[in-house]
Amino acid sequence: MFTAAGLALLVTLLLALVRAALGPSVFDRLQAANTIGTCAMLLLAVIGFLGGRPEFLDLALVYGLLNVIGIVAVLKFFRQGDLGDPGDDLPDEGRAR
Repeated sequence: MFTAAGLALLVTLLLALVRAALGPSVFDRLQAANTIGTCAMLLLAVIGFLGGRPEFLDLALVYGLLNVIGIVAVLKFFRQGDLGDPGDDLPDEGRAR
């Protein structure tokens, strides 16, 4: 059962790689990158279960959190052009120094 799940995840990874390569827009490629990260996280958990190594689940959770943070950072960069910009529209006089 878990071997079949691992093979299905590998097929999903390949399809997501194709979408990342052929995606017509940046957001299609970003969605494919998010899918690849999620599939890699699930594959880590399945491999850890098959190998009898429960610490792989911890690694998979950390990888999933990094995936979410990375996607949010990339989306902020595409929207505002700068990761350090707080995003508010206050004039320079209204900001605390």
